[in-house]
Amino acid sequence: MSFEWYESVGTREGLKRTISFLNISVLILSAILVFSEFRFDWGEQMLGRFLAAVNQTRPEKGAVWELGRDTLTAHETVNQLIDRKSDTQAFARRIDSFSGIARHLLPGEWVTLDKSHFKDLYRSLPLTHARQIMDPARLIWLLNGDVTDRIFCEGLKNGIKIYFIDTGNRVIHQIELTQETLTVITEKKYLKPGTLESFGEFSGRIYPVDRFFDAVFKLPGEMIPDLLPDTDLLLDQEGVISRVGIWNEAEEGFIRLGFEIRHQNRVRVLFVNAREWAVWQLGLILRGTHS
Repeated sequence: MSFEWYESVGTREGLKRTISFLNISVLILSAILVFSEFRFDWGEQMLGRFLAAVNQTRPEKGAVWELGRDTLTAHETVNQLIDRKSDTQAFARRIDSFSGIARHLLPGEWVTLDKSHFKDLYRSLPLTHARQIMDPARLIWLLNGDVTDRIFCEGLKNGIKIYFIDTGNRVIHQIELTQETLTVITEKKYLKPGTLESFGEFSGRIYPVDRFFDAVFKLPGEMIPDLLPDTDLLLDQEGVISRVGIWNEAEEGFIRLGFEIRHQNRVRVLFVNAREWAVWQLGLILRGTHS
């Protein structure tokens, strides 16, 4: 007996159609495909190979709608960078110390410093530290006329780096101020509590202040500024200098002098960097071997 597709069939005929060979085969095949997908992830692998094969012809993110979102994000980021740059530049013009610039600049950020502003920052330092950054004679040359066109200051992870740029956009000089150097300047670590004996590097080279200055005045007059460059730093201290020590090591052409200062039952040592060759001449006089 045959039935038209629009005629209703009985329960027996409907069951026969449901469990037909074709339906059972499709069901089994579907189950196999689903199980194998969960087990071997062949679907994701095929899709991945297809996307890799056509990657060159697709947008970078693989979805056109994301490009608009990325563009908006990029605009927002650029605006934030511009605002940050403006704030940093304005801050740099107001700052009064190198350590202040280092605190504000993030690694990779930079600001431009006016030559007059850099000179003010440099001259605000005690000479013993200013000379560690740059010799005054070199700074005079760099700031003279058109030798330096621009001064860039770049933030580092552990400090700042300063570039002197000429009109040809070449770096003619650069200096790096590490966080350690900036901390020494900020916390005034050139002045430490204790006596000269507290610092082993002065051992065997500690002299009464009268003997020390008697030897100083036997040197040629033009040599004394290299031996005592920080006269303002010494004159600013309250109290009496009782003894002077000479450090037993040189560093980058300088030797530390330690001035033991007593004031109101407190004893502190003031560190000053003197030129190595001037200290050597002074040592000859102190040891009585100067001709």
